[in-house]
Amino acid sequence: MGELILKGIVTGFVLSIMIGPVFFVLLETSIRRGVRSALAVDLGVLISDIIYILIAFVFYSEVSALAKGDNQHLLKIIGGVLFFVYGIVTFFKKPKKIEVDAIGNPVQKVGDYVLLALKGFLLNMANPLVIFYWFSVMTLGTKNSASNDPQEASILFFLGVILVTFFSFDLLKIFGAKKLRPLVTDKLLVALNHLIGIVFVLFAIVLIIQGAMGV
Repeated sequence: MGELILKGIVTGFVLSIMIGPVFFVLLETSIRRGVRSALAVDLGVLISDIIYILIAFVFYSEVSALAKGDNQHLLKIIGGVLFFVYGIVTFFKKPKKIEVDAIGNPVQKVGDYVLLALKGFLLNMANPLVIFYWFSVMTLGTKNSASNDPQEASILFFLGVILVTFFSFDLLKIFGAKKLRPLVTDKLLVALNHLIGIVFVLFAIVLIIQGAMGV
C-alpha cells in the first residue's frame, strides 16, 4: 500500500507539472480574476477528470479498444479543431475590465464562478488525450496493485491519491500566480491572451497532425 501511495504522489506531481493549455488558463485566471476564480476553473477541470476516470474505469475494455483503434485519430482531429478555434478567439480577444473592491480584489458574482467552472470543464473534456492518459495511469495502477487487495479498490485508491496530489500542486500554481497581480497592466493582459492563444493553436496543430498521420 505504501508503494502505491508513493507512486500515486509521483504520478500526480508529474501530471501537475506538465505544461498544457489548462496550465496557462489557470495562471491567467488567477492573475486577472483572483484565486477563487482560478479555483472555480480548476474545480471544473477536476470534475471532468473524475468523469473521464469513471468512464475509463467502468468501460475499461472499451477504452482500451478505443486507445488502440482508429477512432482515436478522429477524436484527436476533432479536439484539435476545437482547440484551434478557441486559440484564435483568445488571441484576438480584448481583455475586459474586471471590477475590483476597495482593497483591489476582483469582484465576482456566483454566476461568474459557475461559468468559469464550466470553462475549465469544457476545456478539459475537449482534450481527447485526457481519457487516454487516465487510461494509461489506470493501467499503471493495475500493474502495481497489491495482490492481496481487491484490484478495483486498489486502482480507485491509486487514482484518488493522484487527484489529491494533482489538485494540491494546482493550488500552489494558483496562489503563486496571485503574487503577480500587482504587475498586471493592460499590455500584459493582451500579451497573456496572445500567449494562451498561441499555446492553444500549437497544441491544436499537434493534435490534428497526430490524428491525420495516425500517430
